[in-house]
Amino acid sequence: MEKPWEGRFKEKTEELVERFTQSVSFDKRLALHDIQQSLAHVKALKSSGVLSEEEERVISSGLQRVKEDVEKGTMEFAKELEDVHMNIERALIEKVGDVGGKVHTGRSRNDQVATDERLYIKEEIEKLQRELKELRRALVSLAERTLDVIAPSYTHLQRAQPISLAHYFLAYREAFLMDSMRLSNAHRIADSLPLGSGASAGVDFPIDRFQVAESLGFRSVLRNSLYATAERDFILDVLYACAVCGVHLSRLSEDLILWSSEEFGFVSLPDRLCTGSSIMPQKKNPDVLELVRAKTGRLYGNMIALFTVLKGLPYAYNRDLQEDKEPLFDSLDTLRDSIAVMKLVLEGLSVNEERMFSCAGGFALATDLANYLVLKGMPFRQAHKVVGSLVGYLVEKRKKLEEVSLEELKHFSELFDEDALKLLDPRIVADRRKTYGGTAREQVLLQIENAKREEGMP
Repeated sequence: MEKPWEGRFKEKTEELVERFTQSVSFDKRLALHDIQQSLAHVKALKSSGVLSEEEERVISSGLQRVKEDVEKGTMEFAKELEDVHMNIERALIEKVGDVGGKVHTGRSRNDQVATDERLYIKEEIEKLQRELKELRRALVSLAERTLDVIAPSYTHLQRAQPISLAHYFLAYREAFLMDSMRLSNAHRIADSLPLGSGASAGVDFPIDRFQVAESLGFRSVLRNSLYATAERDFILDVLYACAVCGVHLSRLSEDLILWSSEEFGFVSLPDRLCTGSSIMPQKKNPDVLELVRAKTGRLYGNMIALFTVLKGLPYAYNRDLQEDKEPLFDSLDTLRDSIAVMKLVLEGLSVNEERMFSCAGGFALATDLANYLVLKGMPFRQAHKVVGSLVGYLVEKRKKLEEVSLEELKHFSELFDEDALKLLDPRIVADRRKTYGGTAREQVLLQIENAKREEGMP
């Protein structure tokens, strides 16, 4: 096929070079956004007197017909034309004739691709936000269901203190809420128009860029043509937000993988979300969670890949920037699938309340015995030492903390009295954490009420 730039060249492009430099195999995903901004651009060309009313009508009508082909899946993309932009332009010319060639007046593929990507990112982030909201709602529903389930919390993967299981699920709801904030910031940064910046220096046609921005739904116009065509920091923001969300999905996956093991026995995943072993008949593997955990590495890799592409580029546009799309597309696809899988897991999760409660006691109650002594007037460091000695004694005797007698407590401190034995109930201990954001039932209820209001839940 004839290339739009081949007038300068005397030799045909090597087939290997065509394959190596083409991007249409992946950037065709931007086809509808390319047509959207082309329609706005043609309208601006007509308003500025560059196109006649009839030319604008014919080109716009042709673009709508190309759009229909893309939506029906009948549009053929040729690698010889390099990218989605040249393919759309060629399809337009085939439909309306040479007048279609006027569509590229006053723009470069440099500002064109940056505009397509920003349109795409805004749309994809809005979809992701809806999916993240559904995931958070699933966590809030789980919290409501497990409000009175007492579970151990962990530090250093050692039992720490008893908590409401609802408190745990609400903690992840907070994490995913922060992820939505990061995505909102990435959306805001992407919400500025590059079109009208040309190849690097702006354009010499009287195009009203503010009119184009309004037509395309951008809240502002990029103020410097070099910056507009050179930068991909708006994509870095998206990749960073995806990577951080991946961290949270991975950590939640790790917890549920551990908790579903026989050693923990805290939760069970539905059969429909698990896989088996080709050799061991008894196996029920949480493979989907393991893959969510693993795919986080892809999210990291995509972010680092683009950072590496950008770090040594001179201003403004360089063909290296072609490498921004595959990491972006892959991260958005990977994160969306991971969120969808995690939502299914949470909705189908079964909780072993008895097993969790049995692990929430024991030495996880020790801190409250130390705090009891503090309330009796003992300095905390001294109280810590007293209870630490008590724990050492019970370990040596192979006794649980719940089995300690008042006589044994008094052996370590005369400040212990009968009411100290009440602190050997994990429910009571969990309910003592009444500070704002704590795990006391009244505080968890408040968190649930706030979360339901924020998520628009009945």
